[in-house]
Parts: sequence; C-alpha cells; structure tokens
Amino acid sequence: MDAIEVITTKRDGGALSTAQIDWVIDAYTRGAVAEEQMSALAMAILLNGMGRREIADWTRAMIESGERMDWSALDRPTTDKHSTGGVGDKITLPLAPLVAACGAYVPQLSGRGLGHTGGTLDKLESIPGWRASLSGPEMLAVLRRAGAVVCAAGSGLAPADHRLYALRDVTGTVESIPLIASSIMSKKIAEGTGALVLDVKVGSGAFMKTRERATELARTMVELGADAGVRTVALLTAMDRPLGLTVGNALEVAEAVEVLSGGGPSDVVELTVRLAREMLSASGTAGAKDPADALKDGSAMDAWRRMITAQGGDPDAPLPTAPETHTITAPATGVLSRLDAYAVGLAAWRLGAGRERREDPVSHGAGIVLHAKPGDTVHAGGPLMTLHADDPSRFPRATEALHDACQIGPTPAPDLLPLIIDRVG
Repeated sequence: MDAIEVITTKRDGGALSTAQIDWVIDAYTRGAVAEEQMSALAMAILLNGMGRREIADWTRAMIESGERMDWSALDRPTTDKHSTGGVGDKITLPLAPLVAACGAYVPQLSGRGLGHTGGTLDKLESIPGWRASLSGPEMLAVLRRAGAVVCAAGSGLAPADHRLYALRDVTGTVESIPLIASSIMSKKIAEGTGALVLDVKVGSGAFMKTRERATELARTMVELGADAGVRTVALLTAMDRPLGLTVGNALEVAEAVEVLSGGGPSDVVELTVRLAREMLSASGTAGAKDPADALKDGSAMDAWRRMITAQGGDPDAPLPTAPETHTITAPATGVLSRLDAYAVGLAAWRLGAGRERREDPVSHGAGIVLHAKPGDTVHAGGPLMTLHADDPSRFPRATEALHDACQIGPTPAPDLLPLIIDRVG
C-alpha cells in the first residue's frame, strides 16, 4: 500500500477501506507519509466527503495512534462536555465543578484559544498558581479529591490528530466536517470518558455559521460516539451574540465564579444547568442532586474551590486586571436589537485576549465587559461596553472591529436564535 493509492481513491470519489485508513494514519504518524501527501488527501476528503464507516475508521485509527486513558479505578461514572467554541463561552468553568457536586466525575481535557475564540486553559491560567499540565496519576488524584479536573491533553493522546490539525490549519481544509468530527471525537474518546455531551455553537461567532452545518457536525459526532460505545448527545446553542456579559480570560473567570455563587447572567446559568443535566443523564447519575440546587446551596462552589486548589491555584487570589479601559457608548436611545458575536470576539482578540499563533502569549486581563445584551433598552450616551487592555494603543483597532457590531431600533430583532436551538442524540 502507498500514499498515492489512498489519495487517488478518495480523489476519484471512492470510499477508503479500513485497511487503507489504518495504514495512512499509522504511516503519517510515523513520518512515512509526507506532509504534501496528507495535504492532498485532506483536500480530497474536503471535496468528496466520507461515509459513516470511513469516519468511524478514521477516528478509531487516530485514537489507536496513541494512548487511551482509563478511569475504571473510580467509584462513580465519568462524563465530559465539549464545546465547538464561541465568544464568551466560559461554560466549562462552572459546569465541571457543578456536575462533580451532583455525583459524577468530570475528567476534562481542554485547549488554548487561537483566533477570536478563547481557550478554557487560557482562562484558568489567569488564576494565580493554577497548573494546566498534569500527569495521569495527578489527574486521578485531582478527580478523587475534587470530582473534576480540567487540564491540557498530553502529547500521547491521539498524536495523529495533533499533526493533522496543524496541517489542516495551513491547507484550507479546516472546514471538512469528517475531519472536524474525527479530530474532536478522537481526543474525547481517547480521554476515556463514559459519556459525552457536545455543545455545538451556531451563528456568526461560531465555527458553524448555519444551523444546517451545525446539525450535520453534531449528528456526525453523536454517531462516532455511539460507534465507539460512548453515550453521546449534542445540543445546538446560539452564538449569534456573545454568551454572558464578559469576553476575555480573567473577566470570564470572574463571571463563572458569580454563577457558582448563585448569580451571574441568565443565559450562562441556563446553559450551564441544561448541559449539567444532560451530562448527568448521559452518565446515569441524574437524580442525586439537581444542578440548579447545587448552584444555590454552595456545593458547586465548594467543588470549584477544591478543583482549583488541587491544581495549585488560589481561589481567593485577586484575578489580573488590565490597567487601561475605554467605554463605548450608545449612539441612540432604543432597543439593542443586534450584537454581533464575531465582531465582539475580534475586538477582544485585538485587545490582547487571544492569540494569532499558538506560541503567542495572551493578556489575562484584556477583554470586554458588556453593559447590554440584545433585547435590552439603551440610552444615547450610556455605556454599551467597556474595553480592557494592557496598552491603550490597542483601543482604536478594537473599536474599528465593533463599528457595525450593534444595531439599535424601536423593537428587538425578531430573528435572534433561541439559546438552545435543538438536541441531537
């Protein structure tokens, strides 16, 4: 078998055999298939697609390229959540300890942000002392102590995906749903969780701009989970406007702590509770305590403090703040009918909250605080949002990104997406 045979099979619209997929993933991981050859294959997959059996084989082969984690030593079921990413999406922060407080273990491997969507690890690293890199035994110890752990994936987990992910980013093949789904699910299945809930974002601030594409991705990932024996469900959720009232690392941590304290923005609370219920149901642990009650009685906050402390962080330490602020005001009085998520995310990125290259640092204090959401009444000259940055020279370009982000009218826009659009699985 050789790479040319595999490439031409898919180029000509054929289905790759199990043997072809096993060979090409293994050979690429070992360096026996050149980058330009895998680039050609990725483009052929983008153009011609893959069937369910092919995607399942591709995902399994990527899992088998590395190690698979095992949580059988734990005395309760495990469950996890994955979000496809969005603006202000800090849900993992309150969700993991909330589910732990309700009776399930949550071993969550997360990533850092690239572009306008912030990464969970970047947010948590704004907490003084908190460590993202843990060994397997350290993860198990944190789980036993706190019920939840959020940390970085090691290089031994689906190494084929690490190489392919970087390649897709520079070859125009990121948009392929088979490759997106297999990338996400290979890591999540290798993580060893017993149940998985997917939060697939839809809208301008999401990777999937339309409900149709998001539904296709959700269905593909749910099928992959089922084929691998992992109970998987997906929610399609709105990302046409930012989630919550903060965008940026430390700002989002502070908002997550508000939620864990029994407050916080209603959309963040609603989505956190709904995802928690889905995770508990999928893992078979629903019923011990309802997530809404765990937010009110302090048990979710207790789990958060244990989780942060177990990973070296100080939950009582002050969070970083940016020294410079700039407030954008409403140009007219009326109802804020539109607040474009992508524009807000781009502005936060320009303020320093995100990174352009993986090796770039982020500013933990940079970001945006929203003073109004779509549907709220605003007054001319009143604050719409406050920009936070380490350097005031960043404000002009951030403000430029927000030029057409808001629309103010006599009534709310009728076409806003519902927060929770659909459920798959």
